[in-house]
Amino acid sequence: MTDATRIIGIDPGSRITGFGVIELQGAGYTYVASGNINTQGDSLAERLRSLFEGVEDVMARYAPQVMAVERVFVQRNPDSALKLGQARGVAVCAGALKSLPVYEYTPTEIKKALTGKGSAAKVQVQHMVKVLLKVTGVLPADAADALACALCHSHLHRTRERIARYGRQATAGLQ
Repeated sequence: MTDATRIIGIDPGSRITGFGVIELQGAGYTYVASGNINTQGDSLAERLRSLFEGVEDVMARYAPQVMAVERVFVQRNPDSALKLGQARGVAVCAGALKSLPVYEYTPTEIKKALTGKGSAAKVQVQHMVKVLLKVTGVLPADAADALACALCHSHLHRTRERIARYGRQATAGLQ
């Protein structure tokens, strides 16, 4: 990620899906956009189609190069977990159809990347999103979660790049 890279974060939901777009340039990032995709329709199939079209629309508008999606966690209600998994699958499919690399992160990974603590409260994560991206005003919870996912990807991807670069340098000296 040497040039500016646009990352779209997705916080999937069968009724409301949050999205957040950031631009990564060098060591810094910039807030681009965020919001919610409110699905339409009475049946799950209609809402999933609406979600797919909404994700496609957001991607067409902001032209991300990478997608980061919050990984589904197990819920007490199996039916809710299945619907959430289907919504996540729809978002991943929309990204894959645009040939975007898609990365998935658990809520714990996201919290840890932003606050240093995997058990951080949602309010702490939202605060860090606003501080890191210099966003004023209220961010809808789902949009803030999506931005947190995008920030998590930027942090972890940079770290992986540094490790790979230093690993190559270290092994080059051994030859």
